[in-house]
Amino acid sequence: MASVLPHDLPLGKLVEAVTTYTPSLLRSIERAPQRSAMDVGALPFHGDDAWTCYEFSWLNGKGRPNVAIVKLRVPCNSACIVESKSLKLYLNSFAQTIFSTRAELLTTLNSDLAVAFRAPVMVNLLDPNQSPDPIANLPGKPLDALDIDVEVYHWCPDMLEVDAEKVTVRETLHTHLFKSQCPVTGQPDWASVLVQYVGRRIPPASLLRYLVSFRNHAAFHETTVEQIYVDIMARCAPEHLTVYARFLRRGGIDINPFRTSDAAASLEVRLARQ
Repeated sequence: MASVLPHDLPLGKLVEAVTTYTPSLLRSIERAPQRSAMDVGALPFHGDDAWTCYEFSWLNGKGRPNVAIVKLRVPCNSACIVESKSLKLYLNSFAQTIFSTRAELLTTLNSDLAVAFRAPVMVNLLDPNQSPDPIANLPGKPLDALDIDVEVYHWCPDMLEVDAEKVTVRETLHTHLFKSQCPVTGQPDWASVLVQYVGRRIPPASLLRYLVSFRNHAAFHETTVEQIYVDIMARCAPEHLTVYARFLRRGGIDINPFRTSDAAASLEVRLARQ
């Protein structure tokens, strides 16, 4: 995957701390090359990427610091993702910048991020006492108590199976054991993953082994969730499918991709580990 990445990403490099507004810090990464590697042309899913940015501050018209949590919702059909460290640096650049009104600040964020993601982005500013999302448990059955043997820790879609019986079931399964790797730095990316489907039964042990096989797989969060979606569709052919991941924050930012075959579906749950 590194061959399709821009060469000027700040991730994994020493960078100067910039504390005055600098939109040029944002680095866009096109989704198309990563999707081409998965043989994804026309999008087979709906969904979005929910970002929560916990480190954000600016100066009001009197020079007094304000702080907030920035919530972003990026449609999955945006042309680009934004490299997360560049977003952190961009948000940090507001720290010593005066914005006379909250409306002026929001207009600036909306404009810059729409250019970076190449799509309209929903931006909300939450006060520090506001919870970004209610803390709850993922719905469905946990896979983590399964006493399985595991030998494969590199992405292996061959782990996916379906029952021989052609009986349609509706299941929601989740695990907190998920780990992948940053494709630039090799640092671990920890997540909880939910799979909800209607179709022939996927044996839970098969699904868990498959998800564990991402343990040493290097990909961005968004690409990882899309890979899971594409693999399950190709191997198990469910009638309906949703894949949702809640990644733990790195650098004060968490990214939570949601992909589904149902355009009307939605789910947003913040976990205690986040």
